[in-house]
Parts: sequence; structure tokens; C-alpha cells
Amino acid sequence: MTALNSLADKSPDPLVQADEKAVIQAFLTGTPVDPEVAHRVQERSRLIREEVFRKHGLVDVAVPAIRELRGPLP
Repeated sequence: MTALNSLADKSPDPLVQADEKAVIQAFLTGTPVDPEVAHRVQERSRLIREEVFRKHGLVDVAVPAIRELRGPLP
């Protein structure tokens, strides 16, 4: 459980830490994530995504990089 503790310890918010531990524990045991935890995580993710979009706009690097790496199509 060292990885579990080291990941969750990076957040100062106890609720975020608890949610991180719950998600990791569910992953490790193969059980579903509690719906309330999933909702909180999804909401935090949405807010972070909106903040990044406001700061940087649309960041589209993956598709052009893949197209460049694969080269022209036959």
C-alpha cells in the first residue's frame, strides 16, 4: 500500500485524500467505486478541465503528433 499512501498524501484536502484512496483501493481490489466518490471525482475533474481550458484554450497536440509519426496514408 505504499503507492496508495504516497499518491493520496500530495493533496492537502482530507476529502480529496479519502477519495483518492477509495478509487485506488477499488482499482486494486477490482470492486466498483462508490457512486458518491465517483461523482465528487468527476466534478473536480470537470472544474480542473474548465480551468485549464480558460488558461490555455484548446490544446490539441495528440492528433497532429500521431499523424506526423505515422506518415502519409496509402
